[in-house]
Amino acid sequence: MDLTLATREIDGKTIVAVGGEIDVYTAPKLRDKITELVAAGVYDLVIDMEDVEFLDSTGLGVLVGGLKKVRAHDGSLQLVCNQDRLLKIFRITGLAKVFVIHESADAALAGN
Repeated sequence: MDLTLATREIDGKTIVAVGGEIDVYTAPKLRDKITELVAAGVYDLVIDMEDVEFLDSTGLGVLVGGLKKVRAHDGSLQLVCNQDRLLKIFRITGLAKVFVIHESADAALAGN
């Protein structure tokens, strides 16, 4: 399964819609996209994971790395995730306390 990335900007926040599997093979594609956005001066990211079917430790590492990159510029990286199997991974690893996780992209845009 491949990884799809679609970027759009709404109200000053950049949403990266991710689809497919984030694993050891596809995670570098997501990391490169985050790095490219930060290099372009985009520091408020919302990673929309509604269409993500699988997430492994490599994918988690990319998300944590992305969070560190935007925080270095006083930015934010929030997640949109409403799938129990993925939310469980964030809870088990303790990353549910590290990331702001929203039910929907609309909720991410409404909050801060």
